[in-house]
This record gives sequence, C-alpha cells and structure tokens, in this order.
Amino acid sequence: MPTAAFTTLGCKVNQYETQKILESFEAQGFEIAPFDAPADVYVINTCSVTQSAEAKSRQTIRRAARQNPNAIVVMTGCYAQFTIRRGEKLDEAHLVVPNPDKLRTVEYLLEHFPHFKAALEQARRQGEVPARRRSRAVLKIQDGCNVYCSFCSIPYTRPVMRSIPYQELLDEARAMVADGYREIVLTGVLIGDYGPETGSGGPDLADLCALLSEIEGLERIRISSIEPTLISNRLIDLIVGNPKMCPQLHIPLQSGDSRILKAMNRPYDQAFYLDLICRLRERIPDCGVSTDIMVGFPGEDELAFQNTCSVVEQVEFCRAHLFRYSPRPGTPAEAMRDHVPDSVKSERIQQLQQVCKAAARRYAARFLGRVERVLVESRSKLSGLMTGTSDHYLHVEFAASPSLAGQLVRVRITDLAADGVIGEVVSG
Repeated sequence: MPTAAFTTLGCKVNQYETQKILESFEAQGFEIAPFDAPADVYVINTCSVTQSAEAKSRQTIRRAARQNPNAIVVMTGCYAQFTIRRGEKLDEAHLVVPNPDKLRTVEYLLEHFPHFKAALEQARRQGEVPARRRSRAVLKIQDGCNVYCSFCSIPYTRPVMRSIPYQELLDEARAMVADGYREIVLTGVLIGDYGPETGSGGPDLADLCALLSEIEGLERIRISSIEPTLISNRLIDLIVGNPKMCPQLHIPLQSGDSRILKAMNRPYDQAFYLDLICRLRERIPDCGVSTDIMVGFPGEDELAFQNTCSVVEQVEFCRAHLFRYSPRPGTPAEAMRDHVPDSVKSERIQQLQQVCKAAARRYAARFLGRVERVLVESRSKLSGLMTGTSDHYLHVEFAASPSLAGQLVRVRITDLAADGVIGEVVSG
C-alpha cells in the first residue's frame, strides 16, 4: 500500500486544510505515516507569513527529500502560491499545488504520477484500511481576508472572502462527533466576519456556534483566532450562557503601542484592546486569552516596545505566539523607513518571552485548587504523565490511564509547571 506523510506550517486554517487533504488521501487508499518516517509521498502545507516561515518551509521540503530520495515531495499552501507568482522553483519539490486548489492535492498527485493508481487499486482489492485517532477536530468555517494589515501577505494569497454554508458545516460537525471527537475548534482567516454577506446562508458566527451546540455528543466548542473588533456582545453572551462554549479566545494583539498599531493598519488602539479584555473578564471570569505579538515592526522604538510589555503584564495572556517582523514582498510595510535591526529584534523577543512567561504563570496560578474540565490528549514523553487542554486553554499534566485519551475528565489543579499546570483527576 502506498504511504503518505503530512506536515503543516503556519495557522490553524492550514492545520484544518492539511487534515482535509489527509482525509482525501485516506479515501483513495493511502496509508498515513508520520512525517519523520519513510513514505512514498510527502505533503508539506507551507506558510509565508514571515521570512522565517518561508525558510522553514524550504527546510521541511528538503528534509522530506532527504528522508526518502525516491519519494514524491508535494508542496502547497501560501509559500507555494508565492513561488508560483514569483516564478521560483525548488528542485526538491516534485509537485506544486496552487493554494486555492490544495484540497485537490490527491487529484493533482494521481494525475501527474499515475503509477500510484495501480498500487491503490491493488490495496483496495486486498481490503487494507488505515486507522487513526485524534482528540479534537478543527472545522474551517471561513476563508479569505480583506483587512490588508500593512505587514501581511495573506490578503494576496487568500483574497476571496467566503463563508462555508452553515448546513455543510453542521453536517461535517456531526460526522466529526460520530467519529468520536468531543471538541471542535472553529477556524478561518477572518472568522469574525462569518455571515450571510459572504455565503453562510443566514447565520453569523454567534448563530453558528449556537446551532453547533445543539449537536448531541459535542461537548466543547472553541473559537480560534478572532479580530478584537469582531467580538460581538452576542458572542460574549453566548460564551457566558452556553456551557459548551469554551471560556477562551485567541485575540491577536500584534503590538501594544497605538502608534505602531496605526502604522500596521490595525483597526484598534491600545485603549480599545485593554477595554475589550476588561469587558470580557467582567462577563467571563478568568476568560483565557491567547494572542499573537509581532516584535520589531518598522518604527518600533523602545517606548513602543515597553508599551507592548505593559499590555502583556496587564492582560496576563494564557499563551502568546511571538514572532519577529520580516518584510513581505509587495506589502506597504516593506517600503517603510526605520526598520529595526535584527540584533534589536532578537534582544526584544527574548525580553518579551520572559514577560509573557511570567504573565502566563500568574494567570495559571488563578486556578490552583480549582477543578477544570480537561480533554485528555496524549502521554508526555518527558514526565510520563497524561496531558490535556482545559476549558480555559491551560496545558495540564496528570496521572491517568491512556485509555482516557479523547475523553473529557475533571482535574483539580494542584501545582504550576514550566509550561502549564499539574493536576489530579477527581471523580464525578
């Protein structure tokens, strides 16, 4: 049986799309292998949000080619789309699938490399069926972005705003629950803009969440990255009143300085962001907030950087994804003056990492002695304990049987860990 291995760089939208590509390969009869194992086909879903992401995409493609020189290496995603636009070619990539067609990757592969068809037909005759198991499902509800932040290339690689019709999403969610998933993470490029204007068929984001919560067997709904200006009062009301909604949101900050936010073309300032967090935690006590922060945007001086640190300390993000600014071809920020030296970016990101770590630890300390609902995921290779994610997005480690994987359990938080918390399973 032909084997295929997959890896994802970048956002949760990419993760969702990789999962759909993987499922299409499974449907054709491919056996799914870990990415670091020998395989006949390697599929890399690339990212181009930063120069570092592009470099990592290239490194991953070359690593796949080294693992099995006889394998077919396929690249798709945002970086793949940029290579098409720029007329670039990677010798190690045997097939480049345009980003808009990535969900048809298996069709591209079978068309360009028809020798796989005979092997798949033979595998089907033998009745070989691969198996897999996961703890949570990611459901893509929207694609495309029209915000045009001055540093971002996504509107150029995903320009068409589209909401997936809600009936399709309900059907897909029901199928996920039937497969054993208990948590669904909603994702999209501009998820807060989900609605009838772009094809939902009626519901907006809050309405969709309410409809999903009616699915029997679905126990948790989590919303991934959502712009601060698109968090409606109705959505907050739903999180407050619906026990299936996780009390956690990923809200990009990018910078804590109002002048830099304006240069980024972000539609809010520091005061708006802090007021939003205050309103959220007034309605949703201890609401978990994760975020993205960019370091070293053009014109970021020491005062602007310290303003970002101040916001981190005030908000106490449960998790923060930090990344250095790097120019994206064709974006307005590329032509800006006062670019920050790489050495300064490195110093600032190290400093901000410490600030974020301390703030996350203070946030986690709020839960000491409390009982959290945790989705059991896997066993830690370091501690040997089982791991999982709480409703509030805490990484929890606890002693339990591996047979609990994929189930929701109640865990009392007993101690802080280097990257999360320690707990013990309680009955009831």
